[in-house]
Amino acid sequence: MNGRELQRCAAMRARELPATTLEFPFGPDVDVFKVRGKMFMFHVEVAGGRQVVLKSLPSDSLALRDAHADITPGYHMNKRHWISLHPDGSLTPAMVDELVTESYRLVVAGLPIALRPVEPHAFGRGQR
Repeated sequence: MNGRELQRCAAMRARELPATTLEFPFGPDVDVFKVRGKMFMFHVEVAGGRQVVLKSLPSDSLALRDAHADITPGYHMNKRHWISLHPDGSLTPAMVDELVTESYRLVVAGLPIALRPVEPHAFGRGQR
């Protein structure tokens, strides 16, 4: 996948998730996807290269970065809790879908129970 395809794939999955909004708090060039006002993904262009930035458990973040050269610490974010996906590597659309869904689940789990649009520990598991 090239950068445009990577971002399109991630955005398509994000739009399928309940209570997701697309906002532009950092300007028109940064797509920010939120659930109930909390960011779970954004798209950036750095040095001409497009990236998708997602929330991740620290242990998963380390394992993903060790296993995939096209996954690095999150651009401009806490390097333990966020990852950046880069194009033209080993990432498949199915993997991007799962990483976007996991980022969403992590953010939903941090919301007050009354605001959660889904049960984060069960949502999306085994559905795709």
